Amino acid sequence: MTGSIYSRTSGRRQTGAVYEKKAGAYLEEQGYVILQYNYRCRAGEVDIVARDGSFLVFCEVKYRRTAGKGGALDAVTCGKQRTISKCALFYLMEHHLTGAACRFDVVGIEGAAEKITLVKGAFEYEE
Repeated sequence: MTGSIYSRTSGRRQTGAVYEKKAGAYLEEQGYVILQYNYRCRAGEVDIVARDGSFLVFCEVKYRRTAGKGGALDAVTCGKQRTISKCALFYLMEHHLTGAACRFDVVGIEGAAEKITLVKGAFEYEE
């Protein structure tokens, strides 16, 4: 029984990695420069760290096969926003960029057609 839990988690990670790369390619088409995928710190993880013009962007990627649990963009809860915000703070301190202009974007990928939606400035810093 526990094997199925591990394989499900592994499958989700693999699926997540595939869609993070697709989102990264889409962001590059939009002029972003990808700095890092899956930045991890003790506060959690940010899917993509990128530069968009003068902004340092912390980007969450969400994929939904169906809208049964809401759309991809609806999946970025207040708790997830807080986690991303804390990770951003760690990133800024770790890279000595505390004065940098930052933005929090969300890329939603939905359905079999893999429709991509980018929301720039999807949320503000959450403490």
